[in-house]
Amino acid sequence: MPQDLSELHRQGRVAAEYPRVRTLLAETDDAGLRRAGQLLARTAPDDVLREHPDTPVVSVAVTGNSVVSGLVAPLTAELARHGMLLRPHVADFNSYVFDLSDPESGLYSAGADLVVCALDAGVVFDEVPVQWRPDDVARVFAGKVDLLAELASAFASVGRGTLVVNTLPLPRDRMAELVGHRDRALLGAVWREANARLLRLVTDQPSLVVLDLEPLLGTGLPLRDARLGTYAKTQLSPEVTGRYARELAHLIRGLSGRAKKALVLDLDNTTWGGVLGDDGIEGIEVAGSYRGEAFRALQRTAKQLAGQGVLLAAVSKNDIESVMQVLREHPDMTLREDDFVRIVANWAPKHENLHALAGDLNLGIDSFVFADDSAYECGLVRRELPEVTVLHLDDDPALHVERLLADDWFAVPDVTTDDLKRPERYREELVRKDFLDSFSSLDHYLRELDVTVELATARPADLARVSQITLRTNQFNLTTRRLQQTDVQALADSPDVQVLTIRSSDRFGNNGVVGAVFLAAEGPVWRIDNFVLSCRVFSRGIEQACLSAVLEHARVHGAREVVGSYRASGKNGKVRDFYARNGFVAQPRAAGATADDGLVFRHDLAEIAGPPIHVRLTRSIEGPKGTDRDDH
Repeated sequence: MPQDLSELHRQGRVAAEYPRVRTLLAETDDAGLRRAGQLLARTAPDDVLREHPDTPVVSVAVTGNSVVSGLVAPLTAELARHGMLLRPHVADFNSYVFDLSDPESGLYSAGADLVVCALDAGVVFDEVPVQWRPDDVARVFAGKVDLLAELASAFASVGRGTLVVNTLPLPRDRMAELVGHRDRALLGAVWREANARLLRLVTDQPSLVVLDLEPLLGTGLPLRDARLGTYAKTQLSPEVTGRYARELAHLIRGLSGRAKKALVLDLDNTTWGGVLGDDGIEGIEVAGSYRGEAFRALQRTAKQLAGQGVLLAAVSKNDIESVMQVLREHPDMTLREDDFVRIVANWAPKHENLHALAGDLNLGIDSFVFADDSAYECGLVRRELPEVTVLHLDDDPALHVERLLADDWFAVPDVTTDDLKRPERYREELVRKDFLDSFSSLDHYLRELDVTVELATARPADLARVSQITLRTNQFNLTTRRLQQTDVQALADSPDVQVLTIRSSDRFGNNGVVGAVFLAAEGPVWRIDNFVLSCRVFSRGIEQACLSAVLEHARVHGAREVVGSYRASGKNGKVRDFYARNGFVAQPRAAGATADDGLVFRHDLAEIAGPPIHVRLTRSIEGPKGTDRDDH
C-alpha cells in the first residue's frame, strides 16, 4: 500500500485529497490494494462529496449465500483506482432469495446501481445428501439455475440497474470426496454443464451479467481459505474476493460509460522487437524466434481488440516512410496499415502527438490507453497528460499481452453492430478531416460533404446502441443521464415518451446511429429529457436539423411549447448554450433549485428555424399515443 495513502489516512485527509488516490493506487499490487481498501472503506462517501462534489458515486448492493461483506473493502479500492466512490449496501447472511424475490426488501429499497449476488459452491453442496452422488449434484444445481433465472426475472421487473451473479467454481476437496475417477469425471461434466446454463441466462435477461470465475482461478489464485470458510463463513479466499472486486469495477466502468476507446501503441520494442532505425526492416523481430513470437502475440491481441471496435493507433519516434514499409511489406507482420485508424511517426514528443491525435479523432484524451516499453516516455506522458491511461510494458515481451489485458480497459456491457464498424468509420472521419483541410471555408466544405440525416422512432434493434450512446458520449450529452438497455426499453414502452434515433451519412460513408433524443409529451408542454450526439459528427448541422425536426413534430401534434434541460458535467461545457443558440429562452431557476438541477430552456414554437441548407433531413416518427405518424 502506498505510504502516502497511509499518511493521508493518519492525518484524516483522505476525503480532502481524494483525487490523488487514483494516482497513488495506479501501480499498487493486489496485496497493497487489499490493505488500501481497508483504509478507504473507513472514509464516508459524503465526506468526499463535500470536498469534491463532482466525484462519480456508484451504489452497490451485495447479497449472497454466505458472508459477503468482504467485497466492500477491495471494491472500494478498485473503484478508487478509477476515480469513483463506492456507496455500499450489504445484505444479511444467506438472504439472496428473499432479497431478490421480495419487492419490499432492503436490497430493492437501497436503489443500487449494481446488485451483486455472490454465490459459492455451498449453495449446491449444502442441499445434497450426506452421502451424495454426481446425480444428486446435477439435480440440486439445475434447481439453483432455475431459481436464479426466476430471481433475475423478478429483478428485471422490480429493480433498477444491473444484476450480477457469478459461476460457481468447483472446490477440489468436493471432487476428492469421490474416490472413483469415473464419478469425478461425471461430477466435472454436470458441474460445467450447470455453469454453462447459468452463463446462458444472459441471452434472455438484458439486465443480468454473469461473471465467470473460472478464468480467475486459472491465474493460480486459491479458491478458498479453509479457516475463513469454517470460522467466518467467508467461502471465497481474500485473493479471489479481490479479483472478483476488480472484475466488478471493470464492469461498473463499462456500465458508466468510462470504458476506453482507443489503444495507442508505440512500435519499437513494443509492437515489434528491435529499433527500426538501427536494425532495419529485415532486423526487427515479429516472428520466427522466441522474442519474435511474443511480439506476434501482442499484435494478434491488438488486432482482436480492433475487430471489436477498439480504435487502434500508433505513435512512434521513427521515420514515417520506414514504418509504412514495415506495415505494408514485412511478410511476418500481423498488423497492417489498414488495422490502424492513424499512424503517427515523427520525432516530436509523444505527449504532443497524443494530444494532436485526440483532436484528429475528436475524442477526449482520457479515452486513450497508451502502451510503451520506455519508462522515460511513459513517465513523460503521465506527467504531461495525466488523463491518459499509461501502460509501461517492461523489457520482457512475453509479458506484454498480460499487461495490456490486465485491467480490461476496453470492456463494455455488450458489443453492438456499430462497435464493429467503429474503426472503419473513424478512418472515414479522418478522410473527412483531410477533405475539410482542402477547402477555404467551412460552408463550402459542408455543402460538398452531402450530409443526410434521418430522425426516426427507435426500433427494437436500436435499443442497445441507444443505451451505448448515452453511456459513452460525454461532450454532446445535455444531461449526462446514463441509461442501460433495460432503461431505454422502459422509456420506449412508455406511451408518453418517444425515443428517437439519429442516423447520418455523407459522401464518405454511412455513420449509422450517431445520436438519440428522448422526448416526453405532457399535454401542451413537451419536454426534451436528453439529446445525445456522437462526437464523430459534431458541427455538421446535424444537431440543428434534428432539433428543428423535433420542434416541428411537437407543434404538428398540438404542443404549445417545448422545454429542454442542460445539466453541466466536466465534459459537456461546449453545449451549455445549445438551446439558447437555437431559439430557446433560459428560464429562471425554481425556488430551492441548485446548480445540480441544471438549467431549463423554453421554446414557444412560434418561429422554428429550418434545418441548415446543406443537410437533407427525413423524419419518420411515431406520434404520441392516439395520434398519427409523422413522416416527412
